[in-house]
Amino acid sequence: MLLILLCLFIAVVVVQFIYYIVFFGKFSFAKPQVSTPKRVPISVIVCAKNEEENVKNFIPLLAQQNYPDYEIVLIDDASSDDTLELFEAFEKQYSNVKLVKVENNEAFWGNKKFALTLGIKAAKNEYLLFTDADCYPVSTEWIKEMSSQFTIEKTIVLGYGAYEKVKNSFLNKIIRFETMLTATQYFSWAKLGKPYMGVGRNMAYKREEFFKVRGFMDHMKIRSGDDDLFINQAANSKNTTICYSAESFTFTKPKTSFKEWFAQKRKHIATSEHYKGFDRAQLNLFYISQLLFILIPIILLAFQYQWIVVLSIIGFRYIFAWTTMGFAAGKLKEKDVMYWFPIIEVIIIFTQLNIFFSNMFSKPVQWK
Repeated sequence: MLLILLCLFIAVVVVQFIYYIVFFGKFSFAKPQVSTPKRVPISVIVCAKNEEENVKNFIPLLAQQNYPDYEIVLIDDASSDDTLELFEAFEKQYSNVKLVKVENNEAFWGNKKFALTLGIKAAKNEYLLFTDADCYPVSTEWIKEMSSQFTIEKTIVLGYGAYEKVKNSFLNKIIRFETMLTATQYFSWAKLGKPYMGVGRNMAYKREEFFKVRGFMDHMKIRSGDDDLFINQAANSKNTTICYSAESFTFTKPKTSFKEWFAQKRKHIATSEHYKGFDRAQLNLFYISQLLFILIPIILLAFQYQWIVVLSIIGFRYIFAWTTMGFAAGKLKEKDVMYWFPIIEVIIIFTQLNIFFSNMFSKPVQWK
């Protein structure tokens, strides 16, 4: 029995090696990205619902972008605070701001996808760049960097939506590591020709890609997924590329309590259940290998079975995993989280296990 467990443990580490070195290495070990400015007209689309404080601080940053031809489409998704009033003031203040007012209707009550659809139709430009109302670009070159990756063939661009650093917060390190790991995964699979998700905090696509798949119609009843479910449906090896230059990042404020973050992750994982079969399979295989890498050695070491071999395999695995994720962290400017890699990894693995069982017995409340 213990011999079988040892063989299974070796197989698990082989799977991990393939994921980290072969798959994730496509992004982690890639050369620095070269930007070739395109200067195509861009419509920046921001959808907000009761985001009064955020839009007050962040919309002016969008208006300061160093780009010659762009508009900002502000969508007020039936807000009950002063979001609409602020948007109306921005429309008067900035000549390139267009306001879209959304009123709740019975069929699409409070559905962000419906609001985004109206904004996409109202945009005057064919190339669309998306961010959330609680996000802001890291630099005035954000539009230039993201749009630089468009080509005749590449009409979907996946970017990195980072979280702000919070001093002396271990939860913040967990959140940023998990975000970096997720980005490493979807960037790598995009480079492998199997794009499966993106984040609405930072992504771009040509409007024709939206209408090719009938917009959000196939998953309109699922409140979440205006970003990842759309990309899972529309993206392929020919039309999708990535942007990871430091000036292309966006930032948002992270959750400040584990309970809030746990609830957020429950929603994200529930949404991923609607991915294509291959994408669900590769994500599940990676997670299962992560979990077994933690559990099997505990049993083997408890019985002191081939403990030198087991510890050697553990060391080998941490060398290649730490190396791969370290290079990814360098690209995404998250190096500080790697000092805590083994501890954070274990926390995330068991958090995901908790989420799996939680979602089995009750579905998370969907949000806008």
